[in-house]
Amino acid sequence: MPKSKRRLNTREDPENPFWTEEDFKRARRVTPEEHAQFRQAYINTFGKEPPVRGRPAKAPHLKYQDIHLKLHPKALSWARAEASRRGIGYQTLINELLLRKAV
Repeated sequence: MPKSKRRLNTREDPENPFWTEEDFKRARRVTPEEHAQFRQAYINTFGKEPPVRGRPAKAPHLKYQDIHLKLHPKALSWARAEASRRGIGYQTLINELLLRKAV
């Protein structure tokens, strides 16, 4: 593989070399049968189901709701400036202020 096609800021690892075009041509997907075998092997080895992949779902009462909110330009510019000063997002700042009043 030409150097221009390689990822930047990486070193070659002899145990995990870059894939060539030929490697990609020989590659194939895992079949559903193989996946079931791997899953069963995990269960047999560890005595439990494989862990669920991905981020855990939030509880319904903790999920944020998407809304549309119109703010005065001065209020919005203050929120953005204050959030920038604190190093957080302006929507996070507005949410914190509203939560303080709500509780």
